[in-house]
Amino acid sequence: MAGSRTYRTQALVLGKTKLRETDLIFTLLDRSGRQVRAVGKGARKPGSRLAARCEIGCSVDVLLAHGRSLDVIAEANLVAAPLGPAPSIELLSSAAVVVEVARSCSFEDAQDAFVYPITERALAVLGGACGVLDGAHLDLIVAAYVFKLLSHEGYRPELSSCVACGDEATSHFSAASGGLLCSSCASSVPGAEPVGSSVVLWLRALMSRRFDELAADSVDAGTATFLLALSHVWAATHLDCRLRAFEFLLGC
Repeated sequence: MAGSRTYRTQALVLGKTKLRETDLIFTLLDRSGRQVRAVGKGARKPGSRLAARCEIGCSVDVLLAHGRSLDVIAEANLVAAPLGPAPSIELLSSAAVVVEVARSCSFEDAQDAFVYPITERALAVLGGACGVLDGAHLDLIVAAYVFKLLSHEGYRPELSSCVACGDEATSHFSAASGGLLCSSCASSVPGAEPVGSSVVLWLRALMSRRFDELAADSVDAGTATFLLALSHVWAATHLDCRLRAFEFLLGC
């Protein structure tokens, strides 16, 4: 209704922050890709149903009331909890990176229809939509999510040839330079990371393959961790911010 003080939307819970003694500020990503920050009054009280329904990564149907600076959650119903009722610390840590990057790539005054579905699907796959994932595949899905989302945001790595000279014989990766480098160009780029041909193939796979397909691929833990580290450097460089959940996951 035009002029109504309330509106309903479906959203993913990206974060929550303490407010006063009993309230929380929830950071939500609605279906349009817009970030919404809303107060959940009494959410920190023991037995609060609102807090139980709005855990990180959950999909919720919310009724929001417009406020002066922040909206207020009038009602919230759980739609899906992709991480399950008792997620492991490994799963929670991986999901925390996904929602952290989603927060950095969404804004209160801008809609982006791509952000919601890719974030929703990444959380679902992490949570076992394609079967329970081991640590290597959790890392692989997170790395794929980061590269896919940042590519959509305009930070697509050059993976076909050297970003500096066009030579197809590449041997290094540099976030600052924008992708792969040949050995000659890499010698003058501080921080350029040596990468083997198998890693290059994996980087291309992260960009081209679906989460479901990656979850079914065979990958060793060392390679997956290395790809995750490359995605962290890529995100931190181009989002120009410190990603604490990412650092925790990598053990920084």
